[in-house]
Amino acid sequence: MISINAQSYRIATYNLRNDNAGDVLDPWKVRGPVVADLIRFYDFDIFGTQEGLFHQLEDIKNGLVGYDYIGVGRDDGDKKGEYSAIFYKTDKFRLIEKGNFWLAEKTEKPNKGWDAACIRICSWGKFEEISTGKTFFMFNIHYDHIGGIAQMESSMLMIEKVRAIAGDFPAILTGDFNVNENSKSYSLLKDSDLFEDAYDLASIRFAPNGTFNGFDVASKPEGRIDHIFLTSEFNVSRYGILTNIYNGRCPSDHFPVMVDVLFK
Repeated sequence: MISINAQSYRIATYNLRNDNAGDVLDPWKVRGPVVADLIRFYDFDIFGTQEGLFHQLEDIKNGLVGYDYIGVGRDDGDKKGEYSAIFYKTDKFRLIEKGNFWLAEKTEKPNKGWDAACIRICSWGKFEEISTGKTFFMFNIHYDHIGGIAQMESSMLMIEKVRAIAGDFPAILTGDFNVNENSKSYSLLKDSDLFEDAYDLASIRFAPNGTFNGFDVASKPEGRIDHIFLTSEFNVSRYGILTNIYNGRCPSDHFPVMVDVLFK
């Protein structure tokens, strides 16, 4: 059993659902504060978000205390389009370096890759824990939801990029992969010699269902499409799919995934 007294990080991944005018029953102005309250209650130390537009990320930041975030809009590399942002506690982590690349053949600028339906981006940061000096990298992605080739190529690209950018440092990969644990693109990551799925490593696991709910509280999704992968330097004490609801509604069309990790 892993000691819970050891220094640990609470990591999460959360698809926020973009502020979509079609979500009449679940508008961002109503659910946004609930999302911020959930994050504050579970006390995430560092977490990746997907689909958030600039104003949504600013709403989250303003609804929390002591967090900042990194990332750029996928459509123009600035503020246009959805982000794959990383939020972190500024009193716990120091940002050393940051960057972005696109999930495409041309990784250095906004463009669609392979058979993808949308432009897709990865944002990353190099962080130092202030109290210990421990350094690690975190990568956050949102794979395409249509292109099967793009999904597999994205997994191969992530392995290549994490090795090139993080080198021998510990690394965390969070995101909405749009594929479950039975898919080829998932297996490319899990069966690589780089990553392990936090779900498999956890000593305690709460995962009563999958992670995509489609705003339907009665849904019972089976597959996990939101994942947290870790390099071998980490142990995992707890893994949870957080199925909180409010007023009979879901805060997002995805449930967040949370893990407590410790350096070996």
